[in-house]
Amino acid sequence: MTTPSALERPASVPLARRLAACLVLVPAVALAMLPPRRIRTVLGILRRGAVPASTAQAQDARDAMCAASLHCAGPKGCLPRSLGAALLCRLHGTWPTWCAGVRVVPPFTAHAWIEADGGPVGEGVPEGYFARLVAVAPPSRPTNR
Repeated sequence: MTTPSALERPASVPLARRLAACLVLVPAVALAMLPPRRIRTVLGILRRGAVPASTAQAQDARDAMCAASLHCAGPKGCLPRSLGAALLCRLHGTWPTWCAGVRVVPPFTAHAWIEADGGPVGEGVPEGYFARLVAVAPPSRPTNR
């Protein structure tokens, strides 16, 4: 038995932002087909030179991905949505923490999401609801002595 649900697509995303989301959707879907270690390697290369994304920047990127693609807005679109949001942030010089893991409470469910400022972005769940298995954080900056 299925439960009826409605997808919530952000309506206030500017056209230019939706077009940019469409641009990163193809590489995001291609990345989603790779094994996790390859995804981590590619994202590790792409994050170079970026600064950490704020929660607002990460939420804007996530909203743009949901506005650009019904698949990304759906419950099974978490991997391309999170990858696309990370790539969209990177286009603007920032990088959220990209995460893949599992839900802590039963039933077991795999999930991918982005984090900023230490918490999940746009997931509607409290911190600690998901357990990270793979994470690609923003690059750390060397300190000047």
